[in-house]
Amino acid sequence: MRKIYSLLLLALVFVAASAFTPKGKGKTVYAFGFAASFNDSIVYYTEIQTLDSISLDKNGFLPKRDLYTYQLKNYLEYQMQKSDYTCMIYFAENKAQLQKTASKLKGKYKQSTLQLLPPDKFTFTKPEE
Repeated sequence: MRKIYSLLLLALVFVAASAFTPKGKGKTVYAFGFAASFNDSIVYYTEIQTLDSISLDKNGFLPKRDLYTYQLKNYLEYQMQKSDYTCMIYFAENKAQLQKTASKLKGKYKQSTLQLLPPDKFTFTKPEE
């Protein structure tokens, strides 16, 4: 009987310890933002940036990706006085794949004026929990 209690106690400690073990950082996640408007021929985009302390969820999506999009939208509206822009964020764990996506997207907007938002002006920050 004593062995069963010891075994149950050991199993309980193991389960409790594994539940509170910090999860690994995971792979590095890269992202860039893109903003276009039907009312303006200027299309804004950011450089590919590394998102700190972020891991994709089990479905491969960026957690709180809408908040990253709102960061770009707020920057355009309040810092640059550019309203009515539709903002998007593209993300991947593979930087080369993301660069290819960025090139394709820029190619679709050849007739527009592409304007880079440099990292010293705008960078994505991790949304607060």
